[in-house]
Amino acid sequence: MLENRVEDAQDTELQTPSEALARSHSPVCEPNLSRDEMELRRIEAAEDFLHGLSQSQVVAKFGVSRTTASRWQCALTVNGLESLRKTKASGRPSRLTSDEKAQIATIFDRGPLALGFSDSRWTAPLLAGVIEERFRVRYSLEHVARILVKLRLARTKVCASESGT
Repeated sequence: MLENRVEDAQDTELQTPSEALARSHSPVCEPNLSRDEMELRRIEAAEDFLHGLSQSQVVAKFGVSRTTASRWQCALTVNGLESLRKTKASGRPSRLTSDEKAQIATIFDRGPLALGFSDSRWTAPLLAGVIEERFRVRYSLEHVARILVKLRLARTKVCASESGT
């Protein structure tokens, strides 16, 4: 019986799954890219396709799925570079302005105690109540939970950049 060992993988210049995963991470494939950043990524990938890179190489470089790379290459081939530019966002427009969203981020950073609540942790019902009271906008708890996740991720990124990592 043949046993796989990390040393065997290194001896044959193969990567262990954890090494492959670590090398495949790309800062480009962060979950919250802006629409401009997504467009830039598509345009850069198109330029790479035009310079002869394969779909597999684009997948590795940009950290996207094979399906995405294939879709980009097909759009480029059939409809040209303009087909990869951003279009008007579909879906319902936000009920909060950019300024109101910034105010929510500030409220979040100050914490519930600053508003007189007895709990120091934000919960979806608590933040939903604050949003409704301040901005007269009622969101579902599921949507407010998504807002909380984004606010926590943003805070984590700010804290990480302030600590020099």
